[in-house]
This record gives sequence, structure tokens and C-alpha cells, in this order.
Amino acid sequence: MFTPNSQSPSSQLDGSSLKVGIVQARFNPDITNALAHACLAELAAMGVKQERITHVYVPGALEIPLALQALAHIEEPEPYNALIALGCIIRGETYHFELVANESGAGVTRVSMDFHVPVANAILTTEDMAQAVARQTEKGRDAARVAVEMALLLEQLA
Repeated sequence: MFTPNSQSPSSQLDGSSLKVGIVQARFNPDITNALAHACLAELAAMGVKQERITHVYVPGALEIPLALQALAHIEEPEPYNALIALGCIIRGETYHFELVANESGAGVTRVSMDFHVPVANAILTTEDMAQAVARQTEKGRDAARVAVEMALLLEQLA
């Protein structure tokens, strides 16, 4: 029986049977590449096999939900157990930041709820590049852990 513990390390999460999809925005590539690197390393540490990970790229954060939705639609040969959203939105001088942050976040949540698949949201929303850099590695690792833990929980609850 899987019983998550907020203090448990990733090594206690066994993702070896899982199929995971990752959608990464290309905008702010230094940050999103670091997010992806940390995420993929953490997935590997939890036993998720590289050949069971699909990693796709989209232009920016607003395009992430549509790509997540396309992955969530895939049922054959088997559906994804979890999806991960990787992106970075840095506040600028206009309202565009709020629009992109709100709409991408709502879209990610909608995919999770509509398709009953866990989606770990690692779309950073920061005031500046320094904040993004400070969060990129840990948030990438967190996304991997959330995806695996939630996929295992949903299997247990089914």
C-alpha cells in the first residue's frame, strides 16, 4: 500500500511502472532547460525509465496546456500516468505577465481535472531572472516528485 509521507525522500517513490509526459516551454530557455534537467534527473532517481518519458517543446507558457491536453488524449498503447508542465514567466512592465501566468495555470489545472491525470505544474512565475534562477533546480525536482507521488496515489485509489 502506498502511503505518502511529506518527509519521505524520492527514493521511496517507485516510478518504474509509470509513463510520464513533459511539456517544456522554449521561452526563457536557460531556466526551462535547468528545470527539465533537474526534473529528468529526479524521475530517473525514482526509477522512471527514459523510454517511458515523452518530452515535447512548445513556444511558451500559454501553449503548454494545449500540448498537455494532446498528451492526455493518448490512450494507445497506454495512457500517461502523469504529466509535467515546465515553463518560466518573468514579470515585465505590462499586464501581459498576469495574463500569461493566470491563463497557463488555469489551463494546466483544467487538463488535470478534465482528463483525471496528475499534472505537476512547474511553470515558474517570478519577479525577475534572479528569482527564477534561485528556483529552477528545486522546482524541477519537485515537479518530478509530485507527478510520481500523485500517479501512485491515483493508482491506489482506483
